Formats: sequence, structure tokens, C-alpha cells
Amino acid sequence: MAESSNIVFEYLKSFAPLNDKDINDSQPFWKARKMNKGDFFNMQSMVCNDLGLIVKGIFRIYYRDPETKEDKNIFFFSENQFVVSFRSFVSRNACWYFIEAMEDSEIFFISYQDLNSLYETHPNWGKFGRLLAETFFFAAQTRTEEFIFFSHEQRYIRLLEAHPDIVNRIPAYHISSYLGITNPSLSRIRKRIESKKAQ
Repeated sequence: MAESSNIVFEYLKSFAPLNDKDINDSQPFWKARKMNKGDFFNMQSMVCNDLGLIVKGIFRIYYRDPETKEDKNIFFFSENQFVVSFRSFVSRNACWYFIEAMEDSEIFFISYQDLNSLYETHPNWGKFGRLLAETFFFAAQTRTEEFIFFSHEQRYIRLLEAHPDIVNRIPAYHISSYLGITNPSLSRIRKRIESKKAQ
């Protein structure tokens, strides 16, 4: 995991203006975790206590309707992305979603308490917190706007741009749930895109 930790800290330095001292002082707080497919990073109705950075794997955030038991995928996170229920993490209120590993995965994570300790003692980690908040605000607003302004096909293309190999890594019905369409509709979209490429 030593090689993975180096990857993590290099990514953190590229994400925010963190110097070597900032990274070194934070190292004791970051913990490695290997997760199996189907393991939960966080559960619905529980407070999200950790911020994770994905080294390997893909996760979904989904809501389970307590009455119909239907799952609705909201976000996917993959390598070099942070995984967290940000509202719950910041507000310390119960999470509305499940966060599940969709394949065997590896993450590094830091607790809310430790991250806030870094915010208080290291100005550059405070900047990291602002950039993190901006990242998740951007993701949430973009997700909302996609449903207003983009067609199903456009949303599918944008998903592939964000996660290029996702169709080879997770079952199609999870993508259908994310797009808010049926499996047959997804098949038609994929066929249309393939036929356009062939022209």
C-alpha cells in the first residue's frame, strides 16, 4: 500500500496547494482500506464520518425508497475521485444515501475530526476544504442541470466522458437507474451512438 499512498499524496498536492509539510503532517490521519464488491462506505440513515479518495475501484451513491425498496443511483465515483456523502459529512446529520463498492476497491480515507483539525492548524488544508466544497457543489448542480437541459443520450455521453470504461465495469441496469431510463431505452441509445460512430 506504500505505492498507493504515494499516489494519494501526489494527487492531493495536484488538487490543492499543499506543500510537503502539509502532506507530512497529514499522513498519520490518512488510513488505507481495501473493500470488497458490495461493501458499504456509508449507510443510509447514518452520519458519514469519513472522506475517501479512491485509488482503485468504482462506487455508487444510491437512494433506496423505504416503501418500494427500489434503488435509484445518483452518483458514480471512480479512481482519483473523492467519495463521501458531503452534506452528511459537513452537517453531521444522517446520510440520505448508501455508498457501495461496485467492485473490489482500495481507498484512503480521513475522518471528519482529523480533517477539521488540519483545517484549523494548516491554512493550505483550509484551502483544500474550500476546493473540496466547490467540487461537490459543482457535481451536485451539474447533476441537477443535466436532468433539465440534456437528453438521455446526452447524459449517457457525459457519463462516459466522466467514467470512460464504466460500461465494462458495472451492469447496464445500474447505468439505466442513473440515467432515469429503462434497460431497453439504454440499449437503443447505445445502438444509436454506435451507428453514428460507424458512419
